Amino acid sequence: MRIALVLCLLAAVVGCGIGTAAPNAEATPADLKITIWPEGRGEGSSKTYTLECAPARGSLPKAASACTQLLKLSKPFTPVPQGSVCTEQYGGPQQALVTGQYKGRSVWVMFSATNGCQIARSKRVSFILPGFGHAAA
Repeated sequence: MRIALVLCLLAAVVGCGIGTAAPNAEATPADLKITIWPEGRGEGSSKTYTLECAPARGSLPKAASACTQLLKLSKPFTPVPQGSVCTEQYGGPQQALVTGQYKGRSVWVMFSATNGCQIARSKRVSFILPGFGHAAA
């Protein structure tokens, strides 16, 4: 009976460590999927890229440079603050969806060029958004 109890306790202790580790942001600082709609979401075709950092790889052009620039930014996926006053300018129909993990946190963020705030926001990370380079400032 004691042997069975010891074995159960041992199994419980060993089992406690499985899958309970906190996300390690340093292991993979970025693991992203980037979908671009040059003509806007629902219009025309889309192009999807991947980007992983540490080591830099994926289908995004210039992945190493993109990782270097991205990891320098403290909050690259922060939305435009509510109540912001944005210029009424139109930078084009292009839209992008970025999903995945960034520094241990989940990412699901849309980018567009529908006003001055959105244009500035997309320009800040334009190196991961192919097709947003022509947005007016």
